[in-house]
Amino acid sequence: MILTLDIGNTNIKTALFDGDEMVNYWRLSTSITNTSDEYGITIMNLFQHAGRNPKDVEGIVMSSVVPTVNFTIEHMCQNYFGITPMVIGPGVKTGINIRYENPRELGSDRIANAVAAFDEYGGDKPVIFIDFGTATTFGVVAKDEKSDAGAFLGGAIFPGIKLASEALTSGTAKLPRFALAKPEHVIGRTTLTNLQSGMFHGYVGMVTNLVKRMKQELGGEALVVATGGMAVLLAEEAKVIDKLDGLLTLKGLRLIYERNK
Repeated sequence: MILTLDIGNTNIKTALFDGDEMVNYWRLSTSITNTSDEYGITIMNLFQHAGRNPKDVEGIVMSSVVPTVNFTIEHMCQNYFGITPMVIGPGVKTGINIRYENPRELGSDRIANAVAAFDEYGGDKPVIFIDFGTATTFGVVAKDEKSDAGAFLGGAIFPGIKLASEALTSGTAKLPRFALAKPEHVIGRTTLTNLQSGMFHGYVGMVTNLVKRMKQELGGEALVVATGGMAVLLAEEAKVIDKLDGLLTLKGLRLIYERNK
């Protein structure tokens, strides 16, 4: 079995694959102060509760946007699984061409998303994938003009809805913290509903307009796939989103691992 780890700014998403089938999925908080033993004990407990044997893990692959945690997680993998993880980065075969001016700048989570998006949804038209995480990232993958491989064409980055709401309330004296939710009306009549309306409908508008502009630049239609923690909240209202796939990044990590065996 293959263990995949997607280390984000807020959470670590991890899944266990048996072949191409995901058999377990877990989420734990990212902490730069945790030791390798703290992470290891947590994951061992998750395995135990799921009835899984760590010795069945044959390989580990990880992506990370938090460099300060990488060594700790790598050390945990070596100590608790006896495996040095494959870390997504330069030199790793992805199966797609990256049309970035400097490919080293591209986050490993976005690479994994691009790989999975093209493998699962690519075809006659490009795929726009949106990851609603701490940052909201857009990416475009399409069939390469010179081959049947996928090509990552670029994208856009926007502050995540939760990060933006926290910045708003922490940077102002009188605006309270609030729960992110779809308000009943666009025109709010309380400070709370004003905040919810601005955040929710503002992000829906941003997503809708960016997708529209990307399709125009691509010169035609595209399939839009959403992933990430806030995707479910926004997808119902953002009609430009065609599909939800909360496991896109982890699927991409498994595919990359298989291509480097």
